[in-house]
Amino acid sequence: MEINETKQVLLKDKPLLTVSEAAAFSGIGKHKLYEMSDDPNCEFVLWNGTKRMFKREKFVEYLMRAYSI
Repeated sequence: MEINETKQVLLKDKPLLTVSEAAAFSGIGKHKLYEMSDDPNCEFVLWNGTKRMFKREKFVEYLMRAYSI
């Protein structure tokens, strides 16, 4: 007997977000997120090979401090 159970994790529970998830989470467009995270000093990006992931807590902290993006 095979059980095919897919678990969905809510964005609020994920420590790392893809670019698409970060865009949905923040309301910021993907192009702008790519631009922001291309900075080598970006605190909220984690590179998994060539895939960029957003550290949700650091990303939120950055947004709360920012005046404009």
